[in-house]
Amino acid sequence: MFETRPDRSAEVVLLGRSNVGKSTLMREITGHSVDIGQRPGVTRQPNHFDWVETDFLLTDLPGFGFMEGVPEDVREQIKTDVVRYVEDNAASILVGVLVLDGKAAVDIIDRHSGPESVAHVVELYHFLEDVGVEPVVAVNKMDKVGNRDERLDEIADRLGLLPPWQQWDERIAPVSAKRGNIDALNQAVRTHLHEAGRDDLFTYF
Repeated sequence: MFETRPDRSAEVVLLGRSNVGKSTLMREITGHSVDIGQRPGVTRQPNHFDWVETDFLLTDLPGFGFMEGVPEDVREQIKTDVVRYVEDNAASILVGVLVLDGKAAVDIIDRHSGPESVAHVVELYHFLEDVGVEPVVAVNKMDKVGNRDERLDEIADRLGLLPPWQQWDERIAPVSAKRGNIDALNQAVRTHLHEAGRDDLFTYF
């Protein structure tokens, strides 16, 4: 279990599969370098960015899914720890940013969906809603996607959001973190911060 969380009453978390660009996104938001690995699953513990002068925390949670050289039981434990972290801190988490790889997300969701199974990213999206955390889906690596609107409509559909995706701009944010294009995410996060009465945190997004 993760025990490193600084004591803050407001938090935004980044979560999602390994290698979708969470750490790059965190670097883009904070303007500070964080450990970024070339291999999936490099982040095993949460990366907290703590603004000391403000009662606010940005957290990059470990990725789940395939990790080269990591045993199945360890992968499952990380997944469990991520869920527990969100559950335990739900009262403080103002926004849960679920990061997807725009190019691969639909294939991965479809591969793990069936009559008796739900893809973990879809499960996670609804889990955030269930525990009262506002979900924002940051669809990353959009610079590598050909038919942008069609892809975003497919992702909205898989999450149970009726296309067109544009009507969910407070929920679906197309970004390219490596290129510094995260305006849609900042706008979506601000919508939820405003609803929570935390306009003072706009300065970070």
